[in-house]
Amino acid sequence: MSATRPDSAAGSAREPVDPADAVDPVDVMEPVDPVVSGTTDRRLLRGARARQAIARHAVDVASLEGLNGLSIGRLAGDLGLSKSGIATLFGTKEKLQLAAVAWAHAAFLDAVVRPASVAPRGAARLRALIEHWLGYAETPLFAGGCFWAANLPDFDSRPGPVRDELLQHHRGWLALLAGEVRRAVEAGEIVDPDADLAAFQIDAVLTAANTALRLGDADAPDRVRRVVDTLLVPPA
Repeated sequence: MSATRPDSAAGSAREPVDPADAVDPVDVMEPVDPVVSGTTDRRLLRGARARQAIARHAVDVASLEGLNGLSIGRLAGDLGLSKSGIATLFGTKEKLQLAAVAWAHAAFLDAVVRPASVAPRGAARLRALIEHWLGYAETPLFAGGCFWAANLPDFDSRPGPVRDELLQHHRGWLALLAGEVRRAVEAGEIVDPDADLAAFQIDAVLTAANTALRLGDADAPDRVRRVVDTLLVPPA
């Protein structure tokens, strides 16, 4: 899935429309049951689709400019929607930011975590997680590359619900990596490293690879694999 930003100038030239009437179903992340009854149900369905499509574009903007670059006015201009319609769907900028975080997390699960889960637990799944993460960075889902790399540093000293959500998802990723390191040790696949330190190092090198890829360094994924090989050493 690729991501491109709509031309903001073209968007501003259109008459603002109700977002619930303006969204193409292909923009919706998850399919919704099309069988609905009555005008109210159809309206709710269009509103849910609109919310998903707006959150999807918000993730693109945040991957480029950070979550603080989001505003209801900005998204209305980009998408040719009314500010009042977006405000009705999200309420506040903070809720819009939280919706973007939730969308980015769901997309990350679909692109990285779920595909890797078919591999056996331990070293194989750890390497699968790393390979799927590299694919996620090489062919980015979002316009600016990795959403987390773009936004975690901006909220490290900004307490509040947005920081809490970002931190929770990041800690979950580190715990997932560390858990597979421990599984690999228990299975006798690798020597016994400090699992939490190994997870920290893997996450750090992946983040560095994301930056390198954005700057055109096509060799970054191979460097990641070489670093990982030094961490996942088989027993003698």
